[in-house]
Amino acid sequence: MSSPLPHATPAQALLAEAEAAHLKTASAEQVLAWTEQRFGANAAIASSFGVEDMVLIDLARQHAPSLHIFTLDTGRLPPETYELIEVVRKRYGVTVETYFPEREQVETLESTKGCFSFRQSLEARKECCAIRKVAPLKRALSSRQAWVTGLRREQSVTRTAVETLELDGAHGLLKLNPLAAWSTRDIWTYVQTQGVPYNALHDRGYPSIGCAPCTRAVKPYEDERAGRWWWESADKRECGLHPVR
Repeated sequence: MSSPLPHATPAQALLAEAEAAHLKTASAEQVLAWTEQRFGANAAIASSFGVEDMVLIDLARQHAPSLHIFTLDTGRLPPETYELIEVVRKRYGVTVETYFPEREQVETLESTKGCFSFRQSLEARKECCAIRKVAPLKRALSSRQAWVTGLRREQSVTRTAVETLELDGAHGLLKLNPLAAWSTRDIWTYVQTQGVPYNALHDRGYPSIGCAPCTRAVKPYEDERAGRWWWESADKRECGLHPVR
């Protein structure tokens, strides 16, 4: 369980503590059903439309249909991601809520530091992520009581401690990761057996997909997140949406 942070209420901390034990060993379906019963439309799935998120969306339509789905459109997503969003809207009959960064912040960043400032240093990259991702996420979560992600422990060294239920004190709500214990094989087996659509970039060697300038295909011996901000050390490859503990 993550340590309580300043914005978490005592009630949220107690709920997280009480429910963490039994959800720790619950199936993804059970976690989503619990989320539906406890929060309903006051919870939302945060989706970047990678394969994990597609599995999550498919499961949620069956076990937690009230959950909203939102995405952060940084303005630099690959075309394949936008294509998949349209597939999701039509296949599942859902609204995908879209949150953009603040126009003035992006304009100032690019005007003063250029279009690729994020390659200059870790601090510069975090500045770009803070504007394009972290700030929009804060707005997306401002009216929620819980959010659901596709995080898995197997994805990278920065995610080995991911728990099924976490207290997200930074945003003052609960964070659920129903696929935390799933392996890559589990994910793709589900996709193949259930006919779940997925991002075309996965077939081109992209196991993890983010902004186009910050994502590349990986080699067979590299981990799943090696193609994200590949010029940085492996223990730094997070954008701030999911702080490293």
